[in-house]
Parts: sequence; structure tokens; C-alpha cells
Amino acid sequence: MTAEVTEFLTAGLRPHECRSCGTCVLVKKNSLMHTSIQWTTDASRSCPVFAAHVAAGRHPALLDTCEHLADSITDAVRDGSLAVADRSRDGSAAEVVRGG
Repeated sequence: MTAEVTEFLTAGLRPHECRSCGTCVLVKKNSLMHTSIQWTTDASRSCPVFAAHVAAGRHPALLDTCEHLADSITDAVRDGSLAVADRSRDGSAAEVVRGG
């Protein structure tokens, strides 16, 4: 992997602990609508929602994400503990914290 690709894929990722189960993932909010999540553990073992999905005989890749984790990330953006990287009109990235 080139340095540029690595930078694109990993820059701005921050640890985030799910407020429901405590699973820690790496998160980057590229915009209010786009969230990058990198699991640092096997989701089917560390996340109860993924574990239940697997226990029911379904493949974990068919589960888009955990609703509890998504809600936890939304709450972190709302309370200001997770920043949203927006693009300004000139194309440069700016870290913006959105409160609610």
C-alpha cells in the first residue's frame, strides 16, 4: 500500500468506545452523513449485536453496522467529543465540532 493510500485510509481515525457494550473501534466522521469505522477486534466476538447475528447463522459481513455503535457515535458528535471533518469551499479540510 502506498503512503498516500495509507494516509487516506487511516488519517483522522480516533478511538471510540461504544457506550452500549464498550467495544472500542477507530472512527472518522468525514461529514455528518459519512462515517468511517475500523474494527480493532473481531466484531462477532466483541459486539453483542454482531455476536447475535452470527449465532443466528447469518454472516457478519451482511450486517452493515451495529445500531448501538452508530447511536454512540452520533451522541459523541452531538456532545462534541468526536469532530466532523468538513470540506470548506476551497477544498481544504477543516475540523468542525457539531453540537446539538
